[in-house]
Amino acid sequence: MKKFLLILIMSVSPALVAQDLFMVRSQLPFPEAMSVLQQSIGESGFKVSRVQRVDIGLTKSGYKTDKYRVVFFGDLDELLAVSDQHPDLIPYLPLKISIFAEKGETLLLASSFKHLRPFYSSPELQLRFDHWESAIREILERVRVAE
Repeated sequence: MKKFLLILIMSVSPALVAQDLFMVRSQLPFPEAMSVLQQSIGESGFKVSRVQRVDIGLTKSGYKTDKYRVVFFGDLDELLAVSDQHPDLIPYLPLKISIFAEKGETLLLASSFKHLRPFYSSPELQLRFDHWESAIREILERVRVAE
């Protein structure tokens, strides 16, 4: 009976299951949310490396979208060290958060490292994945609660 309850609790508890995507909604208009996002990235010790517009390509393909950007960021020394030790991670770096406007709200999305974890047994890299995910969640939460 105890095993059944433990399995049941683990299967429904979001705190015990890794997420594939992190998503938050902000009540801020897109420009203000973008500003808070970039400020929050800096407060987390990272530097924004570039902001890529995605909405132009989507609009040309016939999609209706207000504003859509991908914000790339990281710590240069950290990213260089990781890419030197694990060149196969280069396509996943730098870290990124997508931000887009939807019906007066702003949505932010980021991918977790859940899908990469099984391929890297290094405890050091697992800790780095933990650190990045924690930082991304904190950044997203700051934007979510900003007024």
